Amino acid sequence: MRKQALLSVSDKTGVVEFARELAALGYHLLSTGGTAKLIAEAGIEVQEVADYTGFPEMLDGRVKTLNPRIHAGLLARRPDPAHMAALEEHNIDPIDIVVVNLYPFEATIAKPNCAFEDAIENIDIGGPTMIRAAAKNHESVAVVVDPADYARVVEELKANGEVSAKTRLDLAKKVFCHTAKYDGMISTYLTSLDDDFAKKEFPESFTRQWVKVQGMRYGENPHQKAAFYREHNIGKGLFASYKQLHGKELSYNNIADSDAAWEACRQFQEPACVIVKHANPCGVAIGADSCEAYKKAFKTDPTSAFGGILAFNTVVTAACAEEISKQFAEVIMAPAFEEEALAILQKKPSLRLLVIEMGDVANDFEFKRVGGGMLIQTPDLQTAGIEQLRVVTKKQPTAKELEDLLFAWKVAKFVKSNTIVFAKDGMTMGVGAGQMSRLDSARIASIKAEKAGLSLCGTAAASDAFFPFRDGLDVIVDAGATCVIQPGGSVRDEEVIAAADERGIVMVLTGGERHFRH
Repeated sequence: MRKQALLSVSDKTGVVEFARELAALGYHLLSTGGTAKLIAEAGIEVQEVADYTGFPEMLDGRVKTLNPRIHAGLLARRPDPAHMAALEEHNIDPIDIVVVNLYPFEATIAKPNCAFEDAIENIDIGGPTMIRAAAKNHESVAVVVDPADYARVVEELKANGEVSAKTRLDLAKKVFCHTAKYDGMISTYLTSLDDDFAKKEFPESFTRQWVKVQGMRYGENPHQKAAFYREHNIGKGLFASYKQLHGKELSYNNIADSDAAWEACRQFQEPACVIVKHANPCGVAIGADSCEAYKKAFKTDPTSAFGGILAFNTVVTAACAEEISKQFAEVIMAPAFEEEALAILQKKPSLRLLVIEMGDVANDFEFKRVGGGMLIQTPDLQTAGIEQLRVVTKKQPTAKELEDLLFAWKVAKFVKSNTIVFAKDGMTMGVGAGQMSRLDSARIASIKAEKAGLSLCGTAAASDAFFPFRDGLDVIVDAGATCVIQPGGSVRDEEVIAAADERGIVMVLTGGERHFRH
């Protein structure tokens, strides 16, 4: 029986070169449609599947490879004499290598005005059937769905005359991941449509696939196990697209805190630095460059910044690296590092340095696991601009106060609730986070500022949600704030606004926009 390979791909990257190598190694090539035409035009001998099966393509190409001559050749177990006798009886040659990738369903539904009919036509039937059959019989068949694996297969064929059992199993695993993802996309897409084919916000059945990046020594605590998974096809700008340049392997807590720092930092247009400790920003600032931004952010809370996670939305300069090297940090991430900055920072062997491209993409959904279930929500992408603010006090804000208020509001969005943030001149001056009482958050922010040697006189303060009573406002004003931003919406709003007028400060409302973060 002759050696055979079947090639039928949607992504034609490298397929001609791979076909040429297989032909040179003595494989008889079978192919379909556009792939067969491409291979033949390259001067490589190839047989159309329709000629091989003796049955023409039909139903506009919907039926091509669904034929016993194909599937018997894929599924026959070579060590089983009865299987091989059946092939011989029916004059069927085994198919040893299958090279298939599927109709571009994902790319089709990603188009802004994708018609339902187009989506349905891009649901592949023959492709998944072939690769699942080949993967099931990986004991005898090598199946390739990723062009990145062509070189590995050719190398083993040239060295050993066959694809190794380990590689065949690896390729089979890839197939079932590929088809699981493909079917998941289809089910998610179809169940996201209503009876009129309009898109619903949340599908009835939700399927996603993540790929393991690394195992970890432990999770949030040493007695917990953990691993890090990256979603398929992530866009640049999201944390998981990072490239590590230096330092120890990232831990579970490193990744969680780094993501929090990066999400906060990338919202700023000006050069910015965000320092995160235990999921909360302990210092945030903007400046003329990374060095100035870092110095200002570090001043907010030098004690908490020890062992912190640093994110920059601009190049880390040598001057900035010199400043950072005076302290202990766990992770530094930025879109770029100057060469001299890298040389300075790489003197610390454990310090993790990450490069992440800037980008404006965001996760489409956020997930939180609960016992036996999952909460899913859209991400919090909203941040009030100046046009949304409503001044509710007699005293009007100055342009400078508005600038400070909007800066404080941007930061408050990324601090665990309940949140109070004091800010001035493009830097945080005090941060109160994660308290059960807003009053306690205000007190903690004041205490931290005092310990850092920072005066809160003339600062702007942001509260992530409304003030239920005036007591929290009084603590903020007593600390020195002259203006406050908050969502409003409390039954005691009038009482709180009256308190602001009584204390002679500015209060602006965001029109109900709040930023709870749990």
